[in-house]
Amino acid sequence: MNAQELAQELGNPGAQELLSSPQPVRLAYNGLDGFPRVIPIGFYWQDGRIVVCTATNAPKVRALAARPNVALTFDEGGASTPARALLVRGVATLTTVDGVADEYIAASRKSSGGVPNAEFEEAVRALYKQMVRISIEPQWARFFDFGAGRLPAFLQQLANDS
Repeated sequence: MNAQELAQELGNPGAQELLSSPQPVRLAYNGLDGFPRVIPIGFYWQDGRIVVCTATNAPKVRALAARPNVALTFDEGGASTPARALLVRGVATLTTVDGVADEYIAASRKSSGGVPNAEFEEAVRALYKQMVRISIEPQWARFFDFGAGRLPAFLQQLANDS
């Protein structure tokens, strides 16, 4: 996918809503045993990158250091709202930071409606001496809005053929 196509997908207003959503993202990566993993994790969208943070001893840290290619799914929808999804593939860069990464606090505030939680922040800062900041650079993205007819190509082809 070229840079212009990537920017169009990520810049779609629906995609931007999902990137600012308080819902966790599903992060997929390959474990050290070669088997895939999918985990829900809080995230922060910043400067064209998806940032997630974790403990230095988390299994995903060693796995991503060895195999930095990842996939992410941001989605929403249910019985009362049309389904929308943003799929992203990218490359993770890991950085160990002293204390708590700013993006970790920003992601937690986003999930709590933007309200600072001093008790939570204090507890987190007491727990983590260091943290790993995982910054994911998107290489490919696709936004789907099933209610608006923005479907995967194979489904669009089925609809057109019927």
